Amino acid sequence: MHDDHCCNSQRRSFLKTFAGVAAASAVTVAGASTAQAATMDAYADPANPALEKGNMKLDPSRAALVVIDPQIDFMSPVGRAWPVVGESVTEHNVVPNLSRLFQAAKAAGIVVAISPHHYYPWDHDWKIQGPLEVFQHQVGIFDRKGPYTLDGFRGSGADFLPEFKQYIEDGKTIICSPHKLYGPQANDLPFQLRKQRVDQIILAGMLANMCVESHLREFLELGFEVAVVRDAVAAPKLPEGDGYLAALINFRYMANGLWTTEETVGMLRS
Repeated sequence: MHDDHCCNSQRRSFLKTFAGVAAASAVTVAGASTAQAATMDAYADPANPALEKGNMKLDPSRAALVVIDPQIDFMSPVGRAWPVVGESVTEHNVVPNLSRLFQAAKAAGIVVAISPHHYYPWDHDWKIQGPLEVFQHQVGIFDRKGPYTLDGFRGSGADFLPEFKQYIEDGKTIICSPHKLYGPQANDLPFQLRKQRVDQIILAGMLANMCVESHLREFLELGFEVAVVRDAVAAPKLPEGDGYLAALINFRYMANGLWTTEETVGMLRS
């Protein structure tokens, strides 16, 4: 009982701290001058880029939509990470855009795969952890009681967002084993895609600068052709930096395609 009390106190402390950081960031942004807001869009592509854009041409016969972490803790106002990711999720319309991608992918008949993030009790005993791992374990993001039970799973932060369940739980979507840090090296996602003869990936989900970018890097190293849907990803905003902007810069350097939801849906329909 004492340990549970301490753990709950730590979680409340972390949530309070990160909620305060998010509120402070919002105040800072709100205090920026109207002139600056009107003349500067940090996310806009450079007017005179030095690099050519990726030349990926979508071929639905060998493509898959891969969505990372479409879960309550990352994408819902009731989720435990919402204080630090909610602003980005909202401003990029990530939830409605992902719904459009799911619908278009299903209509086009392409492979749809989910790379979820789940933590089991023993994961909290890791002796080696990075900053984001510490935060997630302290707050209890994506917690499940075990891989062989759904006790307490439905409606929890680890569960899929209700808006997506009609697509994810249709019996056709590939729900992979969980990734544990950021990339797919520890789950069966690359194996599942290869078994479907997929070598093109449309990538979306959370977090843009962590799991999405790590999946992108690993897939590129494995020889896949990968396009990231830029308005179907989001990331934390912290004093350490804007995760979305950090990811977007690297997407411009590495991705075979950097598309909007509108562009992607158009390709799938045609």
